[in-house]
Amino acid sequence: MAETTASQDAGAQPPDTVTDAASDAKARRNVWVLVAAQSLLGSQVVMIFIVGGLAGLMLAPNPCLATLPISLTVFGSMTTAPWLSAVMQRLGRRPGFLIGATGGLLGSLIGAVGLVQASFPLFLIGSYLTGIYVSAQGFYRFAAADTASPAFRPKAISYVLAGGLASAILGPQLVKFTTDLLPIPFLGTYFAAMSINLVGMGLFFFLNIPRPRRAAQGEARGRSRMELLRDPKIAIAMLCGMVSYGLMSLVMTSTPLAVVGCGFATADAANVVSAHVLAMFGPSFFTGHLIARFGAARIVGTGLVILALAGGVGLAGVDLGNFFIALILLGLGWNFGFIGATAMLSEAHSPQEQGRVQGLNDMFVFGAVTLASLASGGLMNCTGGDPVAGWSAVNMAMTPFLMLAFGALLWMRLRPDTVAR
Repeated sequence: MAETTASQDAGAQPPDTVTDAASDAKARRNVWVLVAAQSLLGSQVVMIFIVGGLAGLMLAPNPCLATLPISLTVFGSMTTAPWLSAVMQRLGRRPGFLIGATGGLLGSLIGAVGLVQASFPLFLIGSYLTGIYVSAQGFYRFAAADTASPAFRPKAISYVLAGGLASAILGPQLVKFTTDLLPIPFLGTYFAAMSINLVGMGLFFFLNIPRPRRAAQGEARGRSRMELLRDPKIAIAMLCGMVSYGLMSLVMTSTPLAVVGCGFATADAANVVSAHVLAMFGPSFFTGHLIARFGAARIVGTGLVILALAGGVGLAGVDLGNFFIALILLGLGWNFGFIGATAMLSEAHSPQEQGRVQGLNDMFVFGAVTLASLASGGLMNCTGGDPVAGWSAVNMAMTPFLMLAFGALLWMRLRPDTVAR
């Protein structure tokens, strides 16, 4: 297959003269590399989200700030997305992913120093740098689509996200093994995250994604950022991604605090989060097929319904079984909502607009996740006076945002000219 064509260099669909089967041979090889990266490097994100709030509670001067480290991680991802997307558009995926792993390495190192010195500000700096990796991981799904045919593209995206199954198993197990491995709680976990980044960097040298071709003078460069945001297809895809990911973060960030606050052990919290992450990524083996059959908008709508069910189960009680069921539903709802929104977005822009759209999307998505994770700690620890009331407040907070996303999808369905599928 010709790697010098403009469409493939830009990460778009292959030329019509090349069969899907031949064009997807490279895409499938890249998918396997990205699945491995999602599995190994992605486990650090699970680890950080399990221990970040607990370590924050140990270091923070006020319990209302317990989840601030997680918020800083997501804020780091939000602020990184625009410039990291530009780096990838100019230099290619590999340099961007290596920058991400370096950020994860430095973030874990500084976080470990913060734990040793009992310094909450230093711990927050490390958390922010970890967000550079989180941002890079968010682009794995886009990289999977770069060399894929239109038919294979939603499957490629979902297969890469399915790599999170391994991270869902590895991350919590490492937390259990490393939490009390050293005299300072959670220090071993951050050392483990450092090792994961060092080993995982090598995976990206196996990627074979052409560097995007620079537009020639006078060649169309696509729409501006403001023009892109005025496109209903793009705006609604971004909104649904923001709501799906933001609400998942809102609830998941508080989960370890709620589980431990209701009398269960840290190991129980790790098991609940593990079940949640398995539910996030497990369905990815067939989500792409569902999108291809029923359309991305219907799958997003299904995800929003499941997120609403998760909130209902969370409100129904604080038994360990309630936590498990609510978090499993939360993961499944995220999977349908977020992968569906990503597929909607991939159908709504030209190759020349790829870098701008993806950077904008992840900036907005992780901006929503930042606010959600920050609000999560305040709702959990500073409303109602006890963990049960705090957990109820977290789940109730989902309602208006679900209604907003439902309304946007309904509006899109009633406007045929805005529907991609």
